[in-house]
Amino acid sequence: MIITVTLTCLIALIFAALGLAKVLALPKMRELAAEAGFSTAAYRRVGVLELAGAAGVALGPAVPLLGGLAGAGLVLLLVGAAVVHLRKGDPVGRIAPAVVCAALVVGYLVALFV
Repeated sequence: MIITVTLTCLIALIFAALGLAKVLALPKMRELAAEAGFSTAAYRRVGVLELAGAAGVALGPAVPLLGGLAGAGLVLLLVGAAVVHLRKGDPVGRIAPAVVCAALVVGYLVALFV
């Protein structure tokens, strides 16, 4: 239970912060969007998905199905992020955050349903 709560809080915090930064189109997020080949509007939509994922994960301990679906959605977003980085030929250091976050979300999903 402690692992589930810890992962829930960590994931919700990470994705709420990242999603909000993207939705607000903070200068660093606009820069990252351009580097990845996304428009600011497209990056904002990714931010909305991250915010929805954060909310779903936060509610996961109370509504496991919702948490599971939100976690699965975040894993798909993270796989997409890794693919974008790989296609650009980014070094491992640029891909690592997506991989680490995906591992956290997978751990959350396992903890949620075990």
